[in-house]
Amino acid sequence: MIFSSVPFAFFFTIVTSLYFAIPYKYRWAWLLACSCYFYMAFIPVYILILFFTIIIDYISGILIERQTGKKRRWLLIVSLVANIGILAIFKYYNFFIDSLNNLLLYNHQATAFQKLAIVLPIGLSFHTFQAMSYTIEVYRGNQKAERHFGIYALYVMFYPQLVAGPIERPQNLLHQFYEKHDIDYKRITDGLKLMAWGLFKKVVIADRLAILVDNVYDNPLNHHGLSFIIATVFFSFQIFCDFSGYSDMAIGMARVIGFKLMKNFNSPYHAKSVQEFWGRWHISLSTWFKDYLYIPLGGRRVTVPRWYLNLFIVFLISGLWHGANWTFIAWGALHGFYIISGHMVAPIITRFNSLVGIKWPRWLSGFIKTLTTFTLVSFAWIFFRARSIAEALHVIKSIFTETYTDVYHLLHHKPGNSNLGLIGEELWLATLGILLLEFVHIAQQKYNIYKLVNERPAYMRWGLYYAFLLILLFFNVSGNKAFIYFQF
Repeated sequence: MIFSSVPFAFFFTIVTSLYFAIPYKYRWAWLLACSCYFYMAFIPVYILILFFTIIIDYISGILIERQTGKKRRWLLIVSLVANIGILAIFKYYNFFIDSLNNLLLYNHQATAFQKLAIVLPIGLSFHTFQAMSYTIEVYRGNQKAERHFGIYALYVMFYPQLVAGPIERPQNLLHQFYEKHDIDYKRITDGLKLMAWGLFKKVVIADRLAILVDNVYDNPLNHHGLSFIIATVFFSFQIFCDFSGYSDMAIGMARVIGFKLMKNFNSPYHAKSVQEFWGRWHISLSTWFKDYLYIPLGGRRVTVPRWYLNLFIVFLISGLWHGANWTFIAWGALHGFYIISGHMVAPIITRFNSLVGIKWPRWLSGFIKTLTTFTLVSFAWIFFRARSIAEALHVIKSIFTETYTDVYHLLHHKPGNSNLGLIGEELWLATLGILLLEFVHIAQQKYNIYKLVNERPAYMRWGLYYAFLLILLFFNVSGNKAFIYFQF
């Protein structure tokens, strides 16, 4: 059941209406039942896997709190092994088997290992990481073990953020299930507005961009340099609108019923460095890796070479977290290289500018940094989107060797662009969607858009609402295309 589908609209309406209608003490049970139904709408039997890890982590949390010394550590290890083990079997087993078999073939040996006929459970990486954060925080003494099994199960399965985050911490979410949430007109309307904006980013912008991106990247041998540049830029905005659109809808629907989920995106393409980009992109995952991997590895409290190694390890694992493919590992490694290079080069650039006496205008310096960051991030997205390393390298080679020829032909022969998959007004609508997105992001830096809308007279507010709904109805791309991050 996809957030952007009509069945989900009915599901959300029924769940929300009855949530406020039933007595407060039964609301957790209602949400848990609805979350189970929501998850089972994908592959019903996989809910047994989810409950297996829930039971282990629930018991582990209580025992960790009771025990002292090495027993606590072993209990934490049991919990982590259970979660990572499930993730390894369903997400990575076939990948490693394929890699091992390919290595054997390369050495002219017969393949010896069979793959498992399994399908990756929806959102496995997300709820696994959320469950792991619970036992780690209990172990660290930052969170009391949850005694109410139903509440803990709801913490893992809360349907708005179950399959694609934000990845919440127990300190932020668990206590909210005990709070009574009354009907609040402003909170509900603000949540609905955020949901509508997320839906717009998904079905009007992301799904339209996907038509061109899929056409180019799924048929790389039929395209050339300029087409790849356009498709890569479009993919940069597609994946942002797709993923942040999901996050906006998740945060919005949780807000409607009174829950506060963490912000997951903050205009990432306005970042002036790759490091800043990761402070704005998928914030819940970035902070997860920082708290539970980077800092335990030693963070920056080590020698410089070890610090660089820590950074690289984190981004390498982050790439593997995103998918069981060498393309994702390359994507993570590339971002690790960006971050390390940035730390190495920054002092040199600063010293050079001071010696030469160069003082760039602030706006020009900021623009150059933002454009450079966007270019680096978009280049890395090539590996994320390509189906294999070979195809990614083909795209990169074509961009660097064929773009000039493509531009020359475009300027002199004015060829059509039907081969891109989007033609005429659809291509303009896709471009207009990107421009509108950036306009909103710039406006958000100066104004509180929600406050501005709420302060308008009723006839203006409702006029805007109806206009927005008409845009969603007439300019959406039908097809109920799944969110990109559902596969993770």
